Amino acid sequence: MVLTWRAFQPSENRIIEAEASIDVNKHRNPENFSDQFARLAVMALRSPTDLLFRQRYICRAAMLETISGVPGMVGGMVLHCKSLRRVEHSGGWIKALMEEAENERMHLMTFMELSKPSWQERALVFTAQGMFMNAYFLLYVVSPRFAHRMAGYIREETIQSYTQLINDIDDGKVPNASAPDLAIDYWRLPIDATLRDVVMVIRADEIHHREINHFAADVYMQGHTLKEAPADMVTMTTSFGELLSNHSVLISVPFTARSHASTT
Repeated sequence: MVLTWRAFQPSENRIIEAEASIDVNKHRNPENFSDQFARLAVMALRSPTDLLFRQRYICRAAMLETISGVPGMVGGMVLHCKSLRRVEHSGGWIKALMEEAENERMHLMTFMELSKPSWQERALVFTAQGMFMNAYFLLYVVSPRFAHRMAGYIREETIQSYTQLINDIDDGKVPNASAPDLAIDYWRLPIDATLRDVVMVIRADEIHHREINHFAADVYMQGHTLKEAPADMVTMTTSFGELLSNHSVLISVPFTARSHASTT
């Protein structure tokens, strides 16, 4: 049975094929102590996962997505409450971050169908998510710049993990199984899509989230707020590298002057 997806589909906001061509090895070099600490924190989070799952890539991916689904939800929730409290628009960032969270949740649901985790692994997912959720919420309240930078580095590590998985599928180390119906419907893949096709579009999603979060961190680093750089300026483009290199131009334009800016 193929489900009909009604909300938060990747195709609503962007073209996955175009994003898949962006440099998957792109890395944001830390510019200050805060960036360096964010990078080290992500590396510390990755080490236990690598040690525990080793070559069990699907289970490893499920664990990564448990963590990856938190930043967007936390960021969207904090901005939502801020928007209500101050009675002001967010520049579309609430919707963008909530879409990110929903997209990451679908990654997790897809890998759960593929891996069929044991109750011990489900318990580990539950524990890891609970701990990271609370910690990331505090981080976002104290320093949204640090939180977004950390989320950007989490995406970088996730992208590398999926690249390795794709390489292992190509080398025959991982069976190229049929794609779950859930994934076929959500990403609108061909009916005969395989695991490799699914991992490719998931990696494209992660590339998208990487650019969004590093961009948001850069906006904060320059002393601006996210509403000054509407999210649709980022999410509706397929050339995030160019946008990041010119983001100072975007935030110099008054919010009210952008006729296409989201008012969510």
